[in-house]
Amino acid sequence: MEIKKWEKLSSRYLVQERWATLRVDTCKLQNGTVKDDYFVLEYPDWANAVALTKDNKLILVRQYRHAADIISLEIPGGVIEPGEDPEQGIKRELLEETGYSFETCELIATLYPNPATADNRTFTYLLTGGIQTQEQDLDEHEILNVEEYTVEEVKQLLIDNKIEQSLHTAALFYGLMKLEAIK
Repeated sequence: MEIKKWEKLSSRYLVQERWATLRVDTCKLQNGTVKDDYFVLEYPDWANAVALTKDNKLILVRQYRHAADIISLEIPGGVIEPGEDPEQGIKRELLEETGYSFETCELIATLYPNPATADNRTFTYLLTGGIQTQEQDLDEHEILNVEEYTVEEVKQLLIDNKIEQSLHTAALFYGLMKLEAIK
């Protein structure tokens, strides 16, 4: 059977905020069934980075994540601002969160965090040749530590399930494959 897209019959917004919008759609499925309460979260697109310093260390950040109530070890990243190119967004986020600038920047993956309920994408970049060019310039709600790890240490962190954010583990696997650190 060929899978077809649903036909959106109507939409209405329940919440419209800067960081998240909740919409409810009425859709007609390919088998004729009408689903009248399909909830969709609209988020801004995100960018994250597998960032390698000049001395071949991977930059990770550690911060508190309130929704999951965890202290999370992650790769740097954040929201792409309206009208901002994803590559410029990740370079800005890296400079703000870590103080590092990079020689190269390559898009290695575009992922949907949860396409069943959310509409946004995460652009994953591999950046190399990083050097610290400034101090962190964090938003008022950001409190994070910058940490550096060898490729082997990051591989072990992944094996030990010490990086719990799924988009970040996926990004690290893409980055490590690109670096030919895993096959």
